[in-house]
Amino acid sequence: MFSKLQAVAHRYEEIQNRLYQPDVATQPELYNALMKESTTLRPLVETFEAYCCEQKRLEEALELLEDSGGDKELHQLAQQELNEAKEVVQRLSDELKILLLPKDPNDGRNVIVEIRAGAGGEESALFANSLYRMYTMYAQKQGLRTESVNENPTELGGFKEVSFAVAGENVYSRFKFESGVHRVQRVPETETGGRIHTSTVTVAVLPEAEEVELDINPADLQIDTFRASGAGGQHINKTESAIRITHLPTGTVVECQDERSQYKNKDKAMRVLRARLLEKKQQEQQSSIAADRKSQVGTGDRSERIRTYNFPQGRVTDHRIGLTLYKIDTILDGDLDEIIEALNTADRAEKLRQSES
Repeated sequence: MFSKLQAVAHRYEEIQNRLYQPDVATQPELYNALMKESTTLRPLVETFEAYCCEQKRLEEALELLEDSGGDKELHQLAQQELNEAKEVVQRLSDELKILLLPKDPNDGRNVIVEIRAGAGGEESALFANSLYRMYTMYAQKQGLRTESVNENPTELGGFKEVSFAVAGENVYSRFKFESGVHRVQRVPETETGGRIHTSTVTVAVLPEAEEVELDINPADLQIDTFRASGAGGQHINKTESAIRITHLPTGTVVECQDERSQYKNKDKAMRVLRARLLEKKQQEQQSSIAADRKSQVGTGDRSERIRTYNFPQGRVTDHRIGLTLYKIDTILDGDLDEIIEALNTADRAEKLRQSES
């Protein structure tokens, strides 16, 4: 591990030197690539530097302990210094092991989030709207940008389906464990008998693909236009501005009717199509390690029930890590930090366990 860390530190120093070279400053693509690599390596290098400092402190404490002779006070101080240094070295060593774990190549990507009502009729559609609000509020609190992609609203203010894009720093790493079935248990407003109903909503988080990553043949696309539909108001227009794109080789169908401009709808639909095709491509590449993924925190399987929102008890439970929080209102207001950090911590711990076994 030490030799690998030294190599990383050397590479980081090399990048810093190159960034100050005049020829690099005149090449935006190279400069941006080096800056991105520098940003990725910095936490590892800084932790390694701190580890080396504490290791030196530990060695000095050992020498002081050996040279303390019969001086009890000096011996006590040296022992205290040694114990503190050992504790810090162990903590930094654990952090370095986690930082050295292979990174998810999608972590830095922007995402497209698709939310669809499942079992439960209108109650499910209303909760789909609640999740949409929760995620957009969370993104806002994180300083991320959101953009509506497509909406299919219901008469009572819910969504049969809604999709939106999130852009910013390391977006996928924040949203990637949200894919799956979200279950809600509550008494619907239309329920006169006060009975608790159980409904489901499916969430899919798709890492956005760059245009250059996927070679989509225009001949493989069937593009249809139609009039936007929905619950009325701004979602209805009299021109055929809505777009439906079918990728013939895979049968993937994408619709977008959120914009009044046909061209804007086509552009958004193509972004969703590229994201879905990238997901499909990556799933095929990862099929050989599917058994390993099952032992991790989440597989990204949209049919997997991942979380329950129980309104009568005011609790939210994430079934993958057994985490239960009794603050459903603040969570639905976008306070997802505790859940997302717990999921990421559990995932890192599992990967570390697997790397050591």
